[in-house]
Amino acid sequence: MNGLETFLLRNRLAQAGFAPSLFRYPSTRATLSEVAAGLAGHLRGLGASVHVVGHSLGGLIILETFETQGELPLGRVVLLGSPVQGSRTARSIASWSPLGPALLGTLAATELTRAGNRCWQQARELGVIAGSRSAGIGRIVADLPAPNDGTVSVDETRLTGANEHIVHDVSHTGMLMSATVAQSLTRFLASGTFRQT
Repeated sequence: MNGLETFLLRNRLAQAGFAPSLFRYPSTRATLSEVAAGLAGHLRGLGASVHVVGHSLGGLIILETFETQGELPLGRVVLLGSPVQGSRTARSIASWSPLGPALLGTLAATELTRAGNRCWQQARELGVIAGSRSAGIGRIVADLPAPNDGTVSVDETRLTGANEHIVHDVSHTGMLMSATVAQSLTRFLASGTFRQT
């Protein structure tokens, strides 16, 4: 993805008083450790306090970055539709040898198909937003349990150690355009909770 799909969300964050900065990475040829090191360098260049938001595979990159890279800026983290427990959809696509792995790209084929058991052990607050509108490729290529966002099932987004987990009626890509998701996201970044206070 080239970042255009996040334009509306970044605009809403800017309207809420944040200063969004986009991090791009080569998902077809880079390794997870290479991308994590790149993200760490990007974050260090943004200041002493930086909130981090990742959608789908981006969330797994964030987890790896905070697990392996030292001395990162303070701030909160929000994952959007990230299959932290592994992706049934990706595993199904990866099984279409040799076309499937090529479609996913090296990074996605490696990380999205890996079984879960990830957990969050950092001091910073982390929230997870999942979707329950089943509209996406996962409905066609994989047997996704309900609820799901059409690509990732809600159970695949549950992360041990996360401060909060919330489910909205949005699809996997639709969450990037959703005003409701943006409101929950900005609320968590500002206060550390999805709940209205």
